Amino acid sequence: MLYWGKEVRRMYKKIEAYFKKHAYYNSAVHVLVGVGIGILLTYPLAGAHPVRWGGLFLTAALLGHLYPLTIKK
Repeated sequence: MLYWGKEVRRMYKKIEAYFKKHAYYNSAVHVLVGVGIGILLTYPLAGAHPVRWGGLFLTAALLGHLYPLTIKK
């Protein structure tokens, strides 16, 4: 089992709690991940600059996962 420090576990629980309460936000963030991975896997079909588009969607998804850590409760 991977050992995480107390701070990382606290951050993970905060993100998980936010996603439980906001199902549509959770869905949107994970759709962004899926689209980003899909573009990277099917790069010939994505048109011009597939790595840029895939990276853009994955970056947006990463920021979406970090957003719950920045809000005050």
